[in-house]
Amino acid sequence: MGVYEELQRRGLIAQTTNEEQIRDLVNSGKAVFYIGFDPTADSLHVGHFMALSLMKRLQMAGNKPIALLGGGTGYIGDPSGKTDMRKMLTKEDIEHNCECFKKQMSRFIDFSDDKALLVNNADWLLDLNYIELLREVGACFSVNRMLAAECYKQRMERGLSFLEFNYMIMQSYDFYSLFKRYGCNLQFGGDDQWSNMLGGTELIRRKLGKDANAMTINLLLNSEGKKMGKTEKGAVWLDAEKTTPFEFFQYWRNVADTDVIKCLKMLTFVPIEEIEEMEKYEGSELNKAKEILAFELTKLVHGEEEAQKALEGARALFSSKSDTDNMPSTEITSGDLTEGKIGLIDLLYLVKLVPSKAEARRLIQQGGISVNDEKITDVKAEISADSFSDGFIVVKKGKKVFHKIILA
Repeated sequence: MGVYEELQRRGLIAQTTNEEQIRDLVNSGKAVFYIGFDPTADSLHVGHFMALSLMKRLQMAGNKPIALLGGGTGYIGDPSGKTDMRKMLTKEDIEHNCECFKKQMSRFIDFSDDKALLVNNADWLLDLNYIELLREVGACFSVNRMLAAECYKQRMERGLSFLEFNYMIMQSYDFYSLFKRYGCNLQFGGDDQWSNMLGGTELIRRKLGKDANAMTINLLLNSEGKKMGKTEKGAVWLDAEKTTPFEFFQYWRNVADTDVIKCLKMLTFVPIEEIEEMEKYEGSELNKAKEILAFELTKLVHGEEEAQKALEGARALFSSKSDTDNMPSTEITSGDLTEGKIGLIDLLYLVKLVPSKAEARRLIQQGGISVNDEKITDVKAEISADSFSDGFIVVKKGKKVFHKIILA
């Protein structure tokens, strides 16, 4: 089985420009392919995970990845999948975010000995002459076809800025530049990028008279059709400072039963035959599959030692044992207390276990909060300094969220 057939078997492939050519390229290890990452934050997140796993998988099969940092396109922002215009970033923000991305990508991609390239599109986009771009590139694009693209259609009613309208041209120019500079013959991206990717293949054909290909991979959606990788706190980040290894592990350990096999197939390097055996699991057996998923992904992002710690911590919690060493924690000080006490609602909000005090009130009333294994339903309950007899308390939210609060 070639790598292309494995991608099919794992349910990754969505659309292709020429399936036969792409199959031959990747199976023979002759693909020089790129995936773009716009530096909209100072860390990659779960939304990038599938792209990174795909790059690793294809590199292992002998193909050459190009990780393209959007130091130029980051000034504009991709309107795909967005209902509102993205926040505009400063030059300093973009440069800082690019540096953060580089470090995280090295966990997935081997950049040694020219096995892969890390490129920034600021190198060619920021020096473009506007009039020259309009004449040389703008003439190759039909406004009617651009407006018909799904990434623009869904924004038309709310308003699409001219700034964002140029994003397709910029992304197409990226593929054109990478083709000329590095012989890049294939672009991968999420299924919502299809229109932008076709723009690139068309620009190469019209300007250079040569063929290049594009392939989209299915978006990682849960059983309700929503993008995975969000919690009440926001995105699930690959940076340990923003999402701890334990929190990262717990996110995957708690995926829905209906999603675990799909995640194993699309994200991990567990042999497909083993995953297909897990498809027969039912009931509590699925917890084994969830544990494997969480361990494998945490190991990929944070290393085996952190994955093992998270696994042991999670098992202890699910066994109702008192193991808090690897539990997510927040430190507060005596200054956060008033006369040695703090209201439970205020405490939950302070340590960001809830997005609002109203949500804290609702959870307490519904019996969803326990402190040191004691369920609390009184919304006026206060936590005193005496409760921190071991220097900390453990708050349990719902059935699966545990948090250690340390009193400094």
